Amino acid sequence: MELYTSAVTLSDMEIFVFPELLYSLVLANIMSPRIWAWRDDPWFAKLDKMTPYRRVLRLKQFIIDHYEFNLDLETWGLTTQQEELARFAPFMDKETISRSNALFGYEGDKYYFDIEIRKHFGLDKFDSNAIPYWKTETVEAMDAFRFKPGYRTGAGECVSLSGLYAAALFVVCRVPLEQIYLMATPLHSQNFVDVADGILTNNRRVVTRKMWFNGTELTAKSQRALRNEQVTIVSHHTGHIHVVYPEATIRADTYRHFCGQLQAYLTTEINMEILANYLRQNAPLQKCFQIMHEVGGKRRFIPAETVYHYEHGSSYLVSDQTREKLLEEIDEDEYYAQAIDGRIPLNRFEAFFRENRLDLAREEDRQRLAREFTCYNARAAEIVEDICRFTHLEPRLPDAGSKQFAESAPIRLTPEMTREQVVALLESLRPTHRVADLSFYAARELGRTDWTPFLKAAMERNPVCLAGAKDMADQQVLEHLSAMPNESVYDGSRAAQPDEVWNYGRGDGLERALCLANILKKRHPDRAIKLVSDGDARLECGEIRISWPTAKGLRKELAL
Repeated sequence: MELYTSAVTLSDMEIFVFPELLYSLVLANIMSPRIWAWRDDPWFAKLDKMTPYRRVLRLKQFIIDHYEFNLDLETWGLTTQQEELARFAPFMDKETISRSNALFGYEGDKYYFDIEIRKHFGLDKFDSNAIPYWKTETVEAMDAFRFKPGYRTGAGECVSLSGLYAAALFVVCRVPLEQIYLMATPLHSQNFVDVADGILTNNRRVVTRKMWFNGTELTAKSQRALRNEQVTIVSHHTGHIHVVYPEATIRADTYRHFCGQLQAYLTTEINMEILANYLRQNAPLQKCFQIMHEVGGKRRFIPAETVYHYEHGSSYLVSDQTREKLLEEIDEDEYYAQAIDGRIPLNRFEAFFRENRLDLAREEDRQRLAREFTCYNARAAEIVEDICRFTHLEPRLPDAGSKQFAESAPIRLTPEMTREQVVALLESLRPTHRVADLSFYAARELGRTDWTPFLKAAMERNPVCLAGAKDMADQQVLEHLSAMPNESVYDGSRAAQPDEVWNYGRGDGLERALCLANILKKRHPDRAIKLVSDGDARLECGEIRISWPTAKGLRKELAL
């Protein structure tokens, strides 16, 4: 029951304990008519004539335009460590959760201590027993953020955006599921897309392999999770692998392929462009270099940090063939007539790399490069080691050698399928494939699922409406819900949870009745609540009687 009710609420901690949920969210989004409608958006016209790589970049801009990154941890209210640890005790012990989950004390390594990562994410407010739910949203819930004050578009947190990207890559860009891998860390969620040289999604943006090594501040932020955190979950259409659980359901050969492709993406050779990119990221080291430029047939010299500063207002870069154009944009009074004492001419590395193809895995090549850093000679070896870290990252992935691979059947969806065919195939897999079954619960599909998990989640894990109504009398709550637009953020027989109704200020009659039931149940636990859905949603609780129209087409009689 905890697994299935967690598929409804999809909190960060639930996904960590039940890794099957990560892909169930992807499948729920793949079934959503919202994402299939994107195919008809003019922005994606002629997408079929683009390469997979160009399609992904097109999708990126669409997501940036239509969604904000939401880091308001209180969007979905608060729970307590004590309550959640009790829920998860049959599946994972407290110590394991605390080592790997940000809401239960995870701090990360020294890097995260240095940048006060808990303060950065707002987790420092929750050092006590109280913690945020940090729920993941479906595409419908993401779209509905536009109804919340302060939001002009849709929004979502990192796992929501990761799930959205994975689904849209398949539905809109027609990238096969075989090429899409989801990765979760204690503080982040990203996807690796195995197209071209590899693409990493990072919240709303994507990072190509070339971008990974460009040395910009934006790229450094996108590298933060893989450089400093343990990857806890890798999820794929063939299954998943989890850092804690001994059994992996992903195919062993698929996981090996993923590890190899990701490691290739995270590795580059050292050359002039990469060295210049490295210096862009290491401003203090720029003071060791100067750049020579001919002005009027005469050699002139300029501090490297000055040139890097001019990059900020230019489309030209120090690191590529546009460097000369960048230098031409700089006022002549920034240049020196003579070489600057104690600085290495960066230009000389062009000849060095033409004559020396280095493999930084070899000690002799590292020493050869170190000898070129004559300015900071005492730190030369340290600088080269730092360059090695810049050009090669060994991600901390779940160890395949310690796992038993109990491979499950892959979910064989293809980009050529229609939405109706996708839904039909997933429906047919439900009796034998748990992730396929869970996807209908993640989609809140009350017309195709047992209502018990949905109702348990609605009555136990929706604190926002309780807090919002705390100063209202029962009649005021009823009036507040009655005044809401009678419209659901979900299509068909799919239904919103009470806090979605409250946060977005709207709901179908059945959804609003469930929201009211949640509030009344907490206020009057001894009162019987009767809820009937048969064209109208009718609720009875003591003296309270309501009847609101519902378009969900669901017939049910409930005693809550």
